[in-house]
Amino acid sequence: MSLAGQPAVVAYIGLGSNLNDPIAQVRSARRDIARLNGIREIAFSSLYRSAPMGPADQPDFVNAVMAVMTTLPADTLLMHLQAIEAAHGRVRSGRRWGPRTLDLDLLLYDQAVIDSAILTVPHPGLARRAFVLYPLQEIAPDLQIVGQGSLAELVRRCPRNGLRRIERD
Repeated sequence: MSLAGQPAVVAYIGLGSNLNDPIAQVRSARRDIARLNGIREIAFSSLYRSAPMGPADQPDFVNAVMAVMTTLPADTLLMHLQAIEAAHGRVRSGRRWGPRTLDLDLLLYDQAVIDSAILTVPHPGLARRAFVLYPLQEIAPDLQIVGQGSLAELVRRCPRNGLRRIERD
């Protein structure tokens, strides 16, 4: 694959928000990601509503998954995603799984396995998170996840836990 003549890979990004109009946050982040140099959107899932992981004293999340073709190295893509989070008012308080205006996770980067101080790919929670697996299956049903097998099998083993599609984007 190539993008503007450069070798490109397919990456999958998880988007989530539960503060400050979560649907608008996710839609805006989608546009911001698609505008990055070295990125071309190839698919975007429906929006899903899910209960928060961790502390229950916060609003439900709105989640989606985006597939992009990119020429950016994985760590550079991650830095851009974190800059988009910050531009959306994301504050990293140190509280794990707390409420947030925007959460962008690099889920998969081609078939790469990355384990560095700043990035782990495939995303370590991917196989257990309905709010990632179901939207991912919507846009890439035949996906094979390195080290974990078929997406279809992961979805089969992962209950929805209240996850519901709220709108087609």
